[in-house]
Amino acid sequence: MAEPDAEQPVDLLESVRRLSDDELVARLRSLAARERRETALLVAHLAELGARELHLRAGYSSLFLYCRDALALSEHESYNRIEVARAAQRFPIVLDLLSAGAVNLTTVRLLAPHLTGENHRSVLEAARGRRKSEVEEIVARLAPMPEPPPFVRRLPPSRTAVLQSPSAPAPADIPATPTAGAAGADAAGMGIAAVARSTAATRWATPVPRPSTGQVTPLAPDRYRLQLTIAGSTLEKLRLAKDMLRHSIPTGDEAKILERALDALLAELARSKFAATPNPGAPRAGGGETRHVPADVKRTVWLRDLGRCAFVAHDGRRCNERAFVEFHHVRPYAVGGQPTAENIQLRCRRHNGYEARVFFAASRQRDGGFVREPAGGYAAMPTRARSSPTAATRSGTTRGAREEGEPP
Repeated sequence: MAEPDAEQPVDLLESVRRLSDDELVARLRSLAARERRETALLVAHLAELGARELHLRAGYSSLFLYCRDALALSEHESYNRIEVARAAQRFPIVLDLLSAGAVNLTTVRLLAPHLTGENHRSVLEAARGRRKSEVEEIVARLAPMPEPPPFVRRLPPSRTAVLQSPSAPAPADIPATPTAGAAGADAAGMGIAAVARSTAATRWATPVPRPSTGQVTPLAPDRYRLQLTIAGSTLEKLRLAKDMLRHSIPTGDEAKILERALDALLAELARSKFAATPNPGAPRAGGGETRHVPADVKRTVWLRDLGRCAFVAHDGRRCNERAFVEFHHVRPYAVGGQPTAENIQLRCRRHNGYEARVFFAASRQRDGGFVREPAGGYAAMPTRARSSPTAATRSGTTRGAREEGEPP
């Protein structure tokens, strides 16, 4: 196709909007494949340019500066491509794998320091199609790191934070293992939670830091480092737990305490969400039309679908999302779907809403990036009249596909 005239720019978004669904997906796959091939070519040229030291002749003291300034790549793009180019000089098979989409730049960059003439083929093959977290686990197997000692460090307050007690001393570092029993003496009278709050308040008064996601780094096979930020009250609860578990965990190992705490939490969640019990009773007989999903059905569906979204695309790909999973009526409640194990499946929130829109032939306009597809077999499903058609229509939304206010 001829290049568009620079004086008459083409509205790219408008041209894309005219594509059908099949054309859009096919075009996108073609562009992604082309980008992979072009990236492999760029890396190959970059490797040769570095070998000839042409960046020095052009007046750049490093290949990084040449990529950033002369090629207008970002710092991250420059670093990734330079590291991969150096790996490709040692192992040219990297270029073939990049072009085929078997590995990406991040994968090669993470593996490059650990590739040798003997293992590079097997390691690269093991990393084929892997996500970054999975590649990091491969690196941990190739080069295990020692386990760092546990420690607790108080974070400095934010710039806008105002201390509630300016005169109170703020310790720089807090030992991970304080004197046993230091905070547990008043536990019987005040309660564990009260002791934790009281002790934290007397140490220092600072605003609670903004919650952040914990960082997980693989260290060795089946060993990980977890780094996260917690509040002072959480720290006191950890210390109380260590004091109370001294007989069973004399070392005060935080990892073992965390594992026991998670075991207890998961058992409690199973009881509260699915009425889990060692001796479950018999399922109740049908109680008429209801949207409520019985506990025995929840337990069956959760175990059957492995706690993951069970949406399956036309090509057989299953979603498998684990966050914000909801109980979904395959045949919606609005048209007679019952809360049985056969009619209930797990869906992530996005696919739950998506299937509701497809079923009820919602607006065909693009909304939030969802893939549009025809209703298909849904239209052939017989509907059953209800006393309130308006209410029945409303029940086809995502609220009708999960326990309202209680996603699993």
